[in-house]
Amino acid sequence: MMEKLDIKQLNRKFANEHPKEIIEFAMKQWGQKNTVLASSMSIEDQVLTDLIIRQNPLARIFFIDTGRHFEETYQLLEETMHKYSIKYEVYVPQSQQLEAILSDCGPNFFYDSVEARKQCCHIRKVEPLKRVLSTADAWICGLRKSQSLTRENINIFEWDATHKMYKVNPLAHWSEEAVWEYILDRQVPYNQLYSKKFPSIGCRPCTRAIEPEEDVRSGRWWWEEPEKKECGLHIRMEES
Repeated sequence: MMEKLDIKQLNRKFANEHPKEIIEFAMKQWGQKNTVLASSMSIEDQVLTDLIIRQNPLARIFFIDTGRHFEETYQLLEETMHKYSIKYEVYVPQSQQLEAILSDCGPNFFYDSVEARKQCCHIRKVEPLKRVLSTADAWICGLRKSQSLTRENINIFEWDATHKMYKVNPLAHWSEEAVWEYILDRQVPYNQLYSKKFPSIGCRPCTRAIEPEEDVRSGRWWWEEPEKKECGLHIRMEES
């Protein structure tokens, strides 16, 4: 295992720093080849893409294609590639696993229970994530504290005990308003579903528009309790 940094000290040091400085530190600390940005094409990930590409046009950015994204998400992927002249690392589910579960349970089995939904997420998201993270020492994510109950305790720097690597959340302390201000000021492309009341966008069968009084993540897996609304990509396990 790599020598661990003092996470608490890093979080104190960068608590009031701009995400640009946080990203710059991460790239210097772990290197271009060993640092990856995880992009779901959210507004947060688009901000990070803009920030990273301005610093390093050859930075690694990956996208997990579950096979069930909205067409608007694929359109944004292509638009972003053209705007920044970049190529994403695209990862897809293992065909044997996907074929087996679809043959046994049908295409929409994930509605049956939380366990079934998490199994679908594992095959379509978590397993591909493990493959890409096995090639890196640190991953950068667009998580924010105010996004949901499951994310209110995140820090800028974390030790990902599940994947044995560092995790960096440069936007942890940003508000949604701050994200939109950056997007609009810099003319960063974003998913057009945001204009149709989709503030959090995942796979099409698991995402719906929200009502004004609902929180940002209410449209994701709307048939489940709020504290269960994670797909397994961002489970926080602290080592003792």
